[in-house]
Amino acid sequence: MHVAVIGSGVVGVCTAYFLAEAGHQVVVVERHGNVAEEASYGNAGVIAPGYVTPWAAPGMPGKILSCVFKSEAPLLFKPTLDPALWRWMRRWLSECELERYRINKARMQRVAFYSSDIQRQMREHYQLDYEQNRGYLQLFRSARDIQMAQPAIGLLMENEVPHRMVDADEARSIEPALDRKTALAGGLYLPQDESGNCPLFTKQLKSIAQSIGVEFQFNCNVRSIRSETRGVTLQHDNGASHVDAVVLAAGVDSAQLLAALGIDVPLYPIKGYSATASIKNFEDAPLAALMDESYKVAITRLGSRIRIAGTAELGSRALTLRDAALRTLMKVGNDWFPDAANYNIASFWCGARPMLPDGAPLLGATPIKDIYLNIGHGSSGWAMAAGSGKILADLVSGYDAEIDMDGLTLARYDQAS
Repeated sequence: MHVAVIGSGVVGVCTAYFLAEAGHQVVVVERHGNVAEEASYGNAGVIAPGYVTPWAAPGMPGKILSCVFKSEAPLLFKPTLDPALWRWMRRWLSECELERYRINKARMQRVAFYSSDIQRQMREHYQLDYEQNRGYLQLFRSARDIQMAQPAIGLLMENEVPHRMVDADEARSIEPALDRKTALAGGLYLPQDESGNCPLFTKQLKSIAQSIGVEFQFNCNVRSIRSETRGVTLQHDNGASHVDAVVLAAGVDSAQLLAALGIDVPLYPIKGYSATASIKNFEDAPLAALMDESYKVAITRLGSRIRIAGTAELGSRALTLRDAALRTLMKVGNDWFPDAANYNIASFWCGARPMLPDGAPLLGATPIKDIYLNIGHGSSGWAMAAGSGKILADLVSGYDAEIDMDGLTLARYDQAS
């Protein structure tokens, strides 16, 4: 079949690769001039299936309220009159109950662990090097942070995910450069989780995809999708294209294209930030990847650079840098690795993460024939990308997915195909 993939972030490029590997003729349509130019560009770099978790979690509503008046905070909330924001918030609040959290996290981890296996196979087969490191350390500044993490730790135990709680001394033995002046109550170490350079991986996979026949149409914005008696027509900047099937992997822009088709998905742009700084003192830099659980900010070693990523901003669709978010990133960098880099001259980025209120992505068919979804991965796009791409390729090819798809399709929003 001739299949179009809309969007060339890490999710879209993985989808295109697996479709081509399955024998399809594939074209990727992208409004930017290259792959990984939006959410994938500023990705934290963490591939941690053990950590993947919904943003809707017990205690999170109170955490948002407690952060409203802080100058440095993990969450920024800018109330607006946007009805889409308040619809999303209502759904999100209903997902913060413990039982909903357990269900949603299990769905996300089902995709993430599958994806980790698929990506490992790809890395070994193609001998990929995307500045990857092994091991992921979550840092708890206080006993309260450890208490809030208990539901997630409980699920790790239930699912037999390799992990161990560590005290402050052991955390510092894992990451010797951690600054001792910053309060540290303990940590959670996930030895099998990974990190790396998401844009670099995406560009490497683009080259591999091209070598097996995938065509990339850049600087081409899709205006509409129309289902025909046979196949699908795309209206875009270069005119019109007719294909046999379409996979929508366009991040937050997917919602508008779907709305025109009468498909309503509660996808909302949650703004995220990152800072990337060159390492000046390598002995004072992190060895792998960490997460500051108080501020929900990741610190990742990318070769000779450090990436600090996090801070969720709700209510602003404008992709402009906000000082409060940048202060938070710089504080976290200076708190833990003050001599590793000059964070004031870092390269700063912000972008929209396509978030669904319950956390798990939407994968598979829609009620409209030959139109498929691979959307809603939020801040865990890279952690789920390879697996999601393989799932879509299997479904488009008429095969069953290799994992249980319960709770991962439009059926959970009463829009079954």
